[in-house]
Amino acid sequence: MKHTSTVGKSNRVALVLLILGLSTIAFPLYLTIVIAFKQPSEMTNSISGILSLPKTWSLNNFREAMIVTDFWHSLRNSLLISVLTVGISILIHSLMGYALGRNKAHSKFYSFVYLFIVSGMFVPFAILMMPLAKQTAELGLANWVGVIILYIVFYMPMNIMLYSGYLVNIPIALEEAARVDGASTWMTYWKIIFPIMGPMHATVAVITALAVWNDVMTPLIIMAGSGENTLPLAQLNFQSQFGTNYNLAFASYLLSLIPILIFYVICQKQILNGVTNGAVK
Repeated sequence: MKHTSTVGKSNRVALVLLILGLSTIAFPLYLTIVIAFKQPSEMTNSISGILSLPKTWSLNNFREAMIVTDFWHSLRNSLLISVLTVGISILIHSLMGYALGRNKAHSKFYSFVYLFIVSGMFVPFAILMMPLAKQTAELGLANWVGVIILYIVFYMPMNIMLYSGYLVNIPIALEEAARVDGASTWMTYWKIIFPIMGPMHATVAVITALAVWNDVMTPLIIMAGSGENTLPLAQLNFQSQFGTNYNLAFASYLLSLIPILIFYVICQKQILNGVTNGAVK
């Protein structure tokens, strides 16, 4: 009986924690949707005025937000930068993670290179911001190409750590069997290892895409003056010296949420498996 009561108490605690966790997501999402559909005249300083449902559900805020942000042009830039960054990151980082993960255990050189790259996660962007802005301008990379190159470098430490950790779960006997059959290291990687790392590819893709899609600072510093905007950069138009147009801003946030949400739903089945296996040491 004591064991049953303990289990029941644990279930109640878990339920309470789940409800609290859900509320931290559902409540901001509710506010975003409600404010996005409201007219400015419906916004009051009272709590009830903010939390209440719109009197009329209209898409006018979404139409105006798309005009202010030049939505389709900004969406194209965001998609271009995100897709290329994710694709190149998976190809390069997985290959580097494989080379370092398989050799760092018995090679001091590879171990040093691995630790050196991973240590890049602890370097704040604020320290690199101004030197990078100057260097990209001098090299003619103050555009979306320069932003992609920087993203590939910025997310290299985390992605290599994930890929190296995931390799622990792939038996090295598979590679040895392929070599016996006459396969080269290059062929072994692309034909055997790369497909097996599918769950980690999905994990890296989502983590990298989320970071790139929502980033404001890097495009703001690198692409300033180029006339090109990503969606987060274009959304700064809703903020002025005298205030923020929350109705249009929240409508724009919902529009920019849709593509990355669809991408996450497509990849979610493999994400948990990739993160769990990648954490094994």
